[in-house]
Amino acid sequence: MDPVKGAIDLSVALGPLSLANPVLTASGTFGYGAEFAALVPLNRLGGVVVKGISLAPRPGNPPPRVVETPCGMLNAIGLENVGVQRFISDKMPFLRTCGCRVIVNILGDSIEEYGALAEALTGVAGIDALEINISCPNVKKGGVAFGTVPKMATAVTRTVKAATDLPVIVKLSPNVTDIVAMAQAVVEGGADAISLVNTLIGMAIDATTRRPKLANVIGGLSGPAIKPVALRMVWQVASAVTVPVIGIGGIGTAEDAIEFLLAGATAIEVGTANFYNPAATGEIVAGIEDYLRVQGETSVRGIIGGLRLGGGA
Repeated sequence: MDPVKGAIDLSVALGPLSLANPVLTASGTFGYGAEFAALVPLNRLGGVVVKGISLAPRPGNPPPRVVETPCGMLNAIGLENVGVQRFISDKMPFLRTCGCRVIVNILGDSIEEYGALAEALTGVAGIDALEINISCPNVKKGGVAFGTVPKMATAVTRTVKAATDLPVIVKLSPNVTDIVAMAQAVVEGGADAISLVNTLIGMAIDATTRRPKLANVIGGLSGPAIKPVALRMVWQVASAVTVPVIGIGGIGTAEDAIEFLLAGATAIEVGTANFYNPAATGEIVAGIEDYLRVQGETSVRGIIGGLRLGGGA
């Protein structure tokens, strides 16, 4: 088929949040945006999801904190960040100039911390939405991650929604028995959209020294290795909930992104690819546009959820 001439509409909506295109950056892989400004035209992206922010600054885990693995990487950064007050004073001035949506990822050790963060960030000029990291341990409940117990996930989501008028995206952990149940739990709590997946739990061992390669012993596995798992979970969740879904996991090319869109994702986040190809996000935007033109589509919305089942290839 010959390419269709004319403009391609890449715009999508995540509930009340409109995006110029479906390509976002994944939290923890793109710093606070300024780190990539010389490498990627930020105004070409749908949005930047900043490094996770906590109430107080966090130093993170001791090194080594990153290990390369076959088709991916393990990280145990430990959620190092500058804290909410320094984020607002030091990082937001640049982010207000980036020309795309700014989504702030938040994390806490208690439901109260999530609520306080949401309240502190509400009304700050330039912030367009919040993404809740519920893979964090609830220190008041013995360290059980909020994202592994449906009732806890509902409670966190509901608390954040009550504390802000910003759109709320909840980021799900893949380290659960039933991802659909977790998705339905956050929808019950009022989530405007869902992003998935966060990293899978893994570890690496140095056989020569007989020691863990990460100082923290275990870490989060990301990159191309997890893409089939992420794609499956996105398809399951998008088929089960009515709110928009953001796909994350091993997306490094436009083809990867398109697969997630066909599986039902309204938008995608690029993570590990930013480390080995800092220009990946911009290339993916251009690649999606080229694909739509070749396919005879005038809007990216025409392929979302367009997976064809049955009848062979």
